Amino acid sequence: MSQPASPLPDRGPSGRRTAKGSLGSTAAKRVERPAPLRQVVYEAIAELIINRTLEPGQHLVEADLAEYLGVSRQPVREALQRLQSEGWVDLRPAQGAFVHLPTDEEADQLLSVRSVLETHSAKLAAERATAADVSRLRELQEAGLDALAADDTEGLVAANAALHAFITELSGNKVLAELIGLVDRRVRWYYTPIARPRGRDAWTEHEELIQAIAGQDAGAAETIMAKHTERTRQAYHERPEAPRS
Repeated sequence: MSQPASPLPDRGPSGRRTAKGSLGSTAAKRVERPAPLRQVVYEAIAELIINRTLEPGQHLVEADLAEYLGVSRQPVREALQRLQSEGWVDLRPAQGAFVHLPTDEEADQLLSVRSVLETHSAKLAAERATAADVSRLRELQEAGLDALAADDTEGLVAANAALHAFITELSGNKVLAELIGLVDRRVRWYYTPIARPRGRDAWTEHEELIQAIAGQDAGAAETIMAKHTERTRQAYHERPEAPRS
């Protein structure tokens, strides 16, 4: 009686099992796995901090966060420890976890570095941008104006980040893009409370910047971005809840 076909792979000359067909001679196709739960929880809490649903100085209770996110306390605890190592959360002995309360000096240092990076990015973008790139910039500008008209803070922050990110992409400098990426989240965090106060001025400056890039005027783009980022830095220090000396 004939034997049923074996479900196991055949053995090759070396004695090792090989899959039937040509899998042994082609690149392996790896199964994509969902992100680990601790990573998902980390990203969720980080975003709640960035958009200020969780405000600076706020006490973070593991049980409350776990219930809100629909998970156990263990991935929340792991996420808080990682957020503490990255400066988003302060873990205080016998008190618990709190959203980090940034000092004006911290914000000033980061926004100053951001200004240097993005000023150079704008210069390079003006030298490289195509007509299609400028059209995309105008689409991003329209998204920001729509959010402004709707008085949508979250939309303003997202549109601002998207426009600046695309200018960075247009620079064509991967190192510059990587460095700007490192500060992007904190820039969004600092920008959230001033997105509406900056309002029309910020988007007028964006329009001037787009015009400079469209005209391939690298010098003007550099100057406009320098002034734009400096005004954002000043606006942060002048925000309503800023500490007074």
